[in-house]
Amino acid sequence: MKEKRIVVTGGTRGIGRDIVERFLKGGHRVIATYRSNEQEANLIKDSLILYGDHFQLAKFDVSKWKDICEFFNSLEKNWGGLDILVNNSGIRKDNIVPNMSEEDWDQVLDTNLKGAFLMSKLAVPLMMRERFGRIIMMSSVGGKLSLPGQGNYAASKAGLLAFAKGLSKEVAKKNITVNSICPGFIETELINDLSPEQRKEYLQDVPMKRFGKVSEVSAAVEFLASDEASYITGSEITISGGL
Repeated sequence: MKEKRIVVTGGTRGIGRDIVERFLKGGHRVIATYRSNEQEANLIKDSLILYGDHFQLAKFDVSKWKDICEFFNSLEKNWGGLDILVNNSGIRKDNIVPNMSEEDWDQVLDTNLKGAFLMSKLAVPLMMRERFGRIIMMSSVGGKLSLPGQGNYAASKAGLLAFAKGLSKEVAKKNITVNSICPGFIETELINDLSPEQRKEYLQDVPMKRFGKVSEVSAAVEFLASDEASYITGSEITISGGL
């Protein structure tokens, strides 16, 4: 691809960070957004300093309309537009439904689903103006399997799949594609809190008998963002080792 302008939400850790690094290595300009983890933000800033102004950080909450408006105003002023949006921001607050608080339900849905809606809402007009765009939603196999204790997370990820499908039909004529990635168990901080017993149990369910690597997810994101994927929209790629 020629140099593209790319935004990756939740781009300072795990899968998001690997996506950012992959696009930078491809010669693109990338903004990684984050909400609060200054330590991780500083680490990625220091490690990617060689990319100069091709890499930027933006701190804001994707679930807050005011924050997003301010970000896009700055983006349009400094970059003039946007080519690729990766809606990767996501959190988990697991609990069984009787014990799950309304706050935990709302925070997960607001970050994982509402955040993708708000980011896409402002990204689409910029892409329509250019008659080109790629929007990639980071969903999850959890949106299909809905593991116990993850009712809020599963609902948010299933909602992303439906949202992407509908949006893809709205923007297809403008040469904008919208697709979803559904990772399974990937070696990131999101599964670091699993007990040894849980890890063993989940590994038994994976036909390939291993957890995935972040590079295996970012490679699929890079493909969906490429010119070669121009006729793929409203689709999902599952990266789960056979789950």
